[in-house]
Amino acid sequence: MTRQIINPDSLVKPIGFAHGVRAGEFVYLGGQTAMNAEGAIVDGGIVEQFVQAFSNVLTTLAAAGGQPSDLVDVTIYLTDVDDYQRNGREIGRRWRELAGTEYPAMAGIGVTQLWQREAMIEIQGVAHIAAPQED
Repeated sequence: MTRQIINPDSLVKPIGFAHGVRAGEFVYLGGQTAMNAEGAIVDGGIVEQFVQAFSNVLTTLAAAGGQPSDLVDVTIYLTDVDDYQRNGREIGRRWRELAGTEYPAMAGIGVTQLWQREAMIEIQGVAHIAAPQED
């Protein structure tokens, strides 16, 4: 099986990790916080951080040749589950704008802290990109 590291140029250069790894037809998407291209966590609340973190995941997926409908599993780590739930409708709307309505298996997990202290959310995932069909 081939293994390819995926590190899109538009994301912060990773040190000690990869943004994604494609192994055969699967893409393992490393945890993404709301870090912008300059390496800072975006301002705003949980909705803004969700949009940035999920956009980072989707950027990595696209660089691997995938699209949002290829997502099969997503895990969302949250420092404030209640805040996420209070903003659930807006977060759901933003998800649909970014990825449509083919939802993957998902888990939301409350944690006490993420790697960057100001980060409120981290999203990781797995995608399956089918091999091209031969004629």
